[in-house]
Amino acid sequence: MKKSSASKETAASKKAATGKTAAAGKKAAAKETTAAEKNGGEKNAGEKTSARKAAAKKAAPVKRQAPAKKPAVAPKKAAAAVKGVAPAKTVAPTSPRGESRTALVRRARRINRELAEVYPYAHPELDFENPFQLVVATVLSAQTTDLRVNQTTPALFAKYPTPEDLAAAVPEEVEEILRPTGFFRAKTKSVIGLSKALAEDFGGEVPGRLEDLVKLPGVGRKTAFVVLGNAFGRPGITVDTHFQRLVRRWRWTEATDPDKIEAAVGALFPKSDWTDLSHHVIWHGRRICHARKPACGVCPIAPLCPAYGEGETDPEKAKKLLKYEKGGFPGQRLKPPQAYLDAGGKPAPPLGAG
Repeated sequence: MKKSSASKETAASKKAATGKTAAAGKKAAAKETTAAEKNGGEKNAGEKTSARKAAAKKAAPVKRQAPAKKPAVAPKKAAAAVKGVAPAKTVAPTSPRGESRTALVRRARRINRELAEVYPYAHPELDFENPFQLVVATVLSAQTTDLRVNQTTPALFAKYPTPEDLAAAVPEEVEEILRPTGFFRAKTKSVIGLSKALAEDFGGEVPGRLEDLVKLPGVGRKTAFVVLGNAFGRPGITVDTHFQRLVRRWRWTEATDPDKIEAAVGALFPKSDWTDLSHHVIWHGRRICHARKPACGVCPIAPLCPAYGEGETDPEKAKKLLKYEKGGFPGQRLKPPQAYLDAGGKPAPPLGAG
């Protein structure tokens, strides 16, 4: 019996010990699980925080840089305003920076060839029938348009057809005729003075030499070259306001003095081209390459122009800027050459008609 009681006590002790061990194991396991969960939570929290920081960094606004200015690109084809004129070839605009002398000459001559195709009918835009009428009309064209001169000279030449007639005119009567041209008093003095010089020094004939023409009152190199080139067929470059503006835009020269411009441009072309070159450049300046709003979007030489983009580049908007026959309007001459009329040009209306 005693042995049995001892065995029971031993078994109970073992059971209690086993229970304590199991409880301790469960408690330890629970602690480990809690620690693991805690560590895992902290780890996950750290990963989530890192992810949030990375996302925030990625989403943070970046300082915007100003977009690079896109270079003006010349139109693929220049719109030919007159039927039958070949458009310019597709080329990117060229930069004259660092341009060699040879490259400048080639570019300048190519521009002239392109303009010759666009304005095959280019001519002096002053109405005249003889050298006397041309020299007088050219003097009157200062500070006004050729159109206004052409509208005024018919009455002047009807009353004073020769240098002798104009030399003997009453100044007040001439002033009244020339009033529409502006600066009419100074112009009256010039045309009467040059008429007297022609009558007294040249037998009533306009001289065909530059050195003689520039001696006449009111006649400078520009006027002299207009007369020589168009009345006598002798080459000359006419450096008017349009010519000066365009050759500087095209970087043919940086000069501002008319005589220096004449010399610089003349050196780029053979003398035989000078007169027609003047017409081409002046016509382009009056019709497309205007002073304030050049119609770049329809310019036939846009691919060759360093100044492309200074004016309107949208073709539809640029088309509205075209003048004279390019825009479907009358020209400057009341009696233009037949070639101009055949090309679609319209004669200008007489004074008072619009």
